[in-house]
Amino acid sequence: MTPTPTRSRRSRPVRLRRLTVSLLATLGLTLALAPAPVASPAPAAAATPTERIIVLPGASSAEGIAAGRGTTFYAGDYARGDIFRGDVRRGAAELFVDVPDGRQALGMIVDERHHLLFVAGGATGQAYVYDLDTGATRATYQLAPPDTSIVNDVTLTREGAWFTDSLRAQLYFVPIGAGGVPGTARTQAVHGPAADTGGAFNLNGIRATPDGRTLIVGHFAHGALYTVDPATGASARIAGVDVPNVDGILLEAGRLWAVRSFDNRISRVDLAPDLRSGRVEADVTSDRFQVPTTAARFGHRLAVVNAKFDTGVPPTATRYEVVVVER
Repeated sequence: MTPTPTRSRRSRPVRLRRLTVSLLATLGLTLALAPAPVASPAPAAAATPTERIIVLPGASSAEGIAAGRGTTFYAGDYARGDIFRGDVRRGAAELFVDVPDGRQALGMIVDERHHLLFVAGGATGQAYVYDLDTGATRATYQLAPPDTSIVNDVTLTREGAWFTDSLRAQLYFVPIGAGGVPGTARTQAVHGPAADTGGAFNLNGIRATPDGRTLIVGHFAHGALYTVDPATGASARIAGVDVPNVDGILLEAGRLWAVRSFDNRISRVDLAPDLRSGRVEADVTSDRFQVPTTAARFGHRLAVVNAKFDTGVPPTATRYEVVVVER
């Protein structure tokens, strides 16, 4: 891997500091409301033989991760917006995109068909599309006003990318046109129980069914999963599934993994074929989890990002890493 040359780290502009403070203030309220983390890990603990620790060199924070081709992953520095590229087999990561000032990076997903990386822009209200080959910015979207929205996570269908907003009862859609050209974004209001925005954080993780006709979203404040019809925005709770502090989610062949940040665990959920109900089968845990937020799947392994919000808001950790565990 050849990362984009690194520029010197200077003080960021006032606008970025304001946006970061806005996001961190919301996270601070979430932290105050959340239960004490389960089995809070000791930062110096060694990984077990079935785990691997991959440091994001120079990261000031971390939040999102996406699986790329083969064993490649992409992870973000949420406060700066920078993108790292790593390899779970090699156990190493490097800076890939040193972004312009004013961006953030939360949830992300890879579009291998068009060689694109979609990234949610957090409190900026933005979303970004990067070229997987060069790291160049292919498109930037102002999906919602800054400071009053948190564009949190993203999923992919054959038609385009869907983004959640943790402060607004709406989703955002960015179509992918002929030749992989991102099109004009639109907003879809969410209706029904998933539309409740009474919590500090609300709609969070998102995944689409293989046919793209149904979206599954995690609601952080409710500790619940919902289906959403992308055509109408109508939502319904997936009965029988209790996933407190749900953040990022993964979906595969009727099974879902829900990252439960402040609980330091990932719940494996078996879903009914009609998606009306489900049950938590088991939990994936690790002494190395430190408020994990998102995960990417690599065969029988999960690569999990540690956000480390248990160290304070903003976090005071001296390093940020990806933990690779058996699922």
